Amino acid sequence: MRKIVGLFGYPVAHSISPVFHNAAFKKLNLDFTYLPFSVRPKDLKKATEGIKALNIVGMNVTIPHKTEILPYLDKVSPEVKEIGAVNTIFNKNGKLVGYNTDAIGFLSSLREDLKFNPEGKSIFLLGAGGVAYAVTYALIKKKARKITIINKPHQMAESLIKHFKKIAKGCTFKLVDFSQRNNQKLISQADILINATSVGMNPKDPSLIKKELLSRNLLIFDVVYNRETALIKAAKKRGLEAIGGLNMLVRQGAASFEIWTGKKAPIETMKEAAENALANK
Repeated sequence: MRKIVGLFGYPVAHSISPVFHNAAFKKLNLDFTYLPFSVRPKDLKKATEGIKALNIVGMNVTIPHKTEILPYLDKVSPEVKEIGAVNTIFNKNGKLVGYNTDAIGFLSSLREDLKFNPEGKSIFLLGAGGVAYAVTYALIKKKARKITIINKPHQMAESLIKHFKKIAKGCTFKLVDFSQRNNQKLISQADILINATSVGMNPKDPSLIKKELLSRNLLIFDVVYNRETALIKAAKKRGLEAIGGLNMLVRQGAASFEIWTGKKAPIETMKEAAENALANK
C-alpha cells in the first residue's frame, strides 16, 4: 500500500517540497507520495488527529503552525524542546513524534556553501520568527560568540533572546532596534549577516540593509529560497560571498525524508528537482 507524507501549512500552494520529495521517492523506488495540505489555523487540531486516523507516515509543518501544533503531539525530540518549534512529524506506531530539521538544514548549508564555522564568530541576525529560532539554536550549539538580533516588532526579538539565554553558554546577545539595522559599526563587526525574515520572497521587496554597508569580508546568508533577493544581488555586486536558502530547504527536507523512510536521502536528486521547480515557476 502506498504510504503518504506531506506538508501542513497555510498557504501551501507555493511550496516546492512535494516536487523534490517525490523525486527522491522515485529515485529510490519507494512507494511513498508527498502531498501538500492547506490547513487553516482553526482546523489544525483536527488535521493533526487525522494523521493518526488516516495512518499517514509523517508530515512537514510550515507557517503558521510550527509552534501551535506542539500541544497535539505525543512526544517531541530534544531539539524541539530547546527550539520551541516543530517542522517534522513522524507517526511512530500511532504516536506522533515532533522533530525540527531546520537547524540541520541551516548548518549543512553554512558548511557546504559558505565554508563557515560559527564557533567564536559574531552574527548579525535579521528576524525573530520560527526560522530565526532554529537558526539561533544552531548558532548557539556551534558556539557562536555573539548574536546581534534585529526585528520588527521589537518584542519578538526580546522573546527570542529570553528563550535562548538559558542554553546560550558562552554566547552573548545584543538587541538592536529595527530602525538601527543599518548601523555601520554593528554590521562591520559581524562575520556573517543572516536574513531570517520573509523579506525578499516578493520580487518587489527591497533589501533591509543598504548596499554600501556590506563590508568586504562579510558573508551573507538569506533564508529566502524562491528567488535571488535584493540583499543577495547587492552583496554579489560588492563582490561578497552570498547564498539563498534553497540548499537549507533541501537539506532540512532530506533530514525529514530519512526520519520517515529510514533511507539515506538522494541529496543531488532532491536539489536538482528543487532547482528545476524554481526555474519553471
